[in-house]
Amino acid sequence: MPKKASTIENRVYIFDTLAEALLNGAAGDLLVSTKDGDRARAMRALADAAYVSCVVADTGELEAEGVRGAVLAEAEGGVTVPPVPRGKAQKKRRGGKGGKAGKPKKG
Repeated sequence: MPKKASTIENRVYIFDTLAEALLNGAAGDLLVSTKDGDRARAMRALADAAYVSCVVADTGELEAEGVRGAVLAEAEGGVTVPPVPRGKAQKKRRGGKGGKAGKPKKG
């Protein structure tokens, strides 16, 4: 069942606002970090903002407490963070060389 255009527009608007706030804060620095763990945390924060945006846009008929409960239901359900790639997967993501991302090559 497709979502109404207004609901999708609301999702985008809410996410844009939340993502901008995150990226102007610490998450922006983490997203461009050379550390995989930092980038993973920033991506998780953006994913959480996307989830919250969808819940808020899709539960307009609920009172504030109902929206809060819908947002927290996922968090309390034991959502797991995907592991940061290591070994070959990490090297492949960096272009197959296994070097440090963001550092220029000497030469």
